[in-house]
Amino acid sequence: MKAGQASQTAVMVCMGRALAHGRTSVADFSDPTALTLLPDEARLRVERIRSGKRGSMIDSIRNTVIAKRSQMMVARTVAIDRGVRSATAPQMVILGAGLDGRAWRMNELKDTVVFEVDHPDSQRDKRARAAKLNPECKEVRFVPVDFARDSLDHALDAAGHDPTALTTWVWEGVVMYLTLEQIEATLKIVEQRSAPGSRLIIAYFQPALILKLLGWLVARVGEPLRSTQTAEEMSAILRKHDFTVQQDEDLGQIAGRLSSDLAAAAKQLRHMRIVTADRAVARHVVA
Repeated sequence: MKAGQASQTAVMVCMGRALAHGRTSVADFSDPTALTLLPDEARLRVERIRSGKRGSMIDSIRNTVIAKRSQMMVARTVAIDRGVRSATAPQMVILGAGLDGRAWRMNELKDTVVFEVDHPDSQRDKRARAAKLNPECKEVRFVPVDFARDSLDHALDAAGHDPTALTTWVWEGVVMYLTLEQIEATLKIVEQRSAPGSRLIIAYFQPALILKLLGWLVARVGEPLRSTQTAEEMSAILRKHDFTVQQDEDLGQIAGRLSSDLAAAAKQLRHMRIVTADRAVARHVVA
């Protein structure tokens, strides 16, 4: 992410959700917040695509990319939403929240305090647009964190996060842009602030040839890919921090179960995986 600018990958994935809203056969997918949360230029582009207006050849290529991304976002969003719904924790922390709209669209969060953690530059623009929406959760607390300078632990303390209460952690579009050392440092804090029974949901990339092209594209907007993990490697990393994997699937598998429309795009989605892991619950030992 370039200094002074909001995350461009966050804008791109939100465009995918906005384009898919109301235009997919997947009943579990809906994101009426996405269009509102987009900056003006991105919102207008999505509206042009939805209207079917033709543009230049370059626009057509860009629109095709966005359309394919929308298929990925349907599968990715549904998978994470299901993990959030089944957790029923009183707190949810979204790490690298970007233009996530869950606090404003999921009524299952009505008793949940949502902590949105993100870089101040990204969060500033989002807060202005989010003011137009009504939260569905109990409360939204914005937690600005510049990971190059600020302490996530201290920032969550200041925002009122309770490490003794259950927390659902969502780490959706960030891990692939971090080094292993940075991932481990964050997981150490997550472990320290997670009561037994807390849940962690992560979207990450596994090694794949398509990442050479994708890596080139995101590097052009200042957000280079820095890490990939196999499912076995991710499981080992999570075990190190006392989280046990409950489910880990690639988006191809997830999409194939959701609809025949998404199944056609499944081969292009297998580089991304969604893992759901729970913090071990201490067993009571009878003497």
